[in-house]
Amino acid sequence: MESGAKGCEVIVSGKLRAARAKAMKFKDGYMISSGYPVNEYITGAVRHVLLRQGVLGIKVKIMLDWDPTGKQGPKTPLPDQITVHQPKDDEDMGGKPYVGK
Repeated sequence: MESGAKGCEVIVSGKLRAARAKAMKFKDGYMISSGYPVNEYITGAVRHVLLRQGVLGIKVKIMLDWDPTGKQGPKTPLPDQITVHQPKDDEDMGGKPYVGK
């Protein structure tokens, strides 16, 4: 998160401390999980660790932050990102206000 990521998720699954397999999920920050932006914003990796008790699986997902230059993240902003502009100054219409019929 200190390196500029917006969010991360780590899933460790397998025989952790008991005879039965479990999955533990650790999350931090903001993470999207559906839609087209997942293809651009989420970077992931899967590794398998062979232990004496069995196999441990580790999945890591990192959500990159938006970068307008495109060097450290995607160039396209998220579709739900909004920009608030300053309101325009009111112009004098030069007459009586229009009330209706």
